[in-house]
Amino acid sequence: MGVSTTSPGKGIALVTVDFPPVNALPVQGWYELADAVRAAGRDPGTRCVVLTAAGRGFNAGVDIKEMQRDTGHGRLIGANHGCAEAFAAVYECEVPVVAAVGGFCLGGGIGLVGNADAIVASDDATFGLPELDRGALGAATHLARLVPQHLMRALYYTSRTATAAELHAHGSVWKVVPREELLGAALELAAEIARKDGYLIRLAKAAINGIDPVDVRRSYRFEQGFTFEANLSGVADRVRDTFGKDEAREAGS
Repeated sequence: MGVSTTSPGKGIALVTVDFPPVNALPVQGWYELADAVRAAGRDPGTRCVVLTAAGRGFNAGVDIKEMQRDTGHGRLIGANHGCAEAFAAVYECEVPVVAAVGGFCLGGGIGLVGNADAIVASDDATFGLPELDRGALGAATHLARLVPQHLMRALYYTSRTATAAELHAHGSVWKVVPREELLGAALELAAEIARKDGYLIRLAKAAINGIDPVDVRRSYRFEQGFTFEANLSGVADRVRDTFGKDEAREAGS
């Protein structure tokens, strides 16, 4: 359990996240992920990083239950800083990052893949921001990198999800494959990238980030300010306290 890094091929670092049962990361988990991605990018032998996850889904966002156990705002602040660091680590990684997404990719997962350089997804993958149902705000910055502006807004306001096929149609997902072929397809793309000159691929990553029209780190931090406002007003706790209760009622009906 946790975050691990392996080398499945020349020039490729595979960073795997594993926080059962649904990869909802605790505060420390976000920092571990950030550290792993940054370390992989700093390695002079790495030319591409593949980010994936074990288990049922790619990422279910922050660990809401960890936050609910906190009587103050320490965990909220920790999660916000941890997410910001993990998202930034992906974006600022010195080499391209390919996200291999299987199953659900929600909340913080959108922050990770929205900042990745390329996305390979399984045909059962779904992408969305249930933030308004969790008493939070944020990662619209990253969802806007995956879908057009008006679709982003509709998905954000409704907490609905989009499929891998839909994102592929919008051009944000490189390839959609059956779940059992996901890692192989992501590694195939990574290997093609890793065949480029190592110094030149790092220059290319820096150059592309330099012409990005949005400062993703600053934009996301701006969004997070509204999450703090929601918490200070009490509305976040009111909404967050309903987390899991509707599902439990439906299961018992």
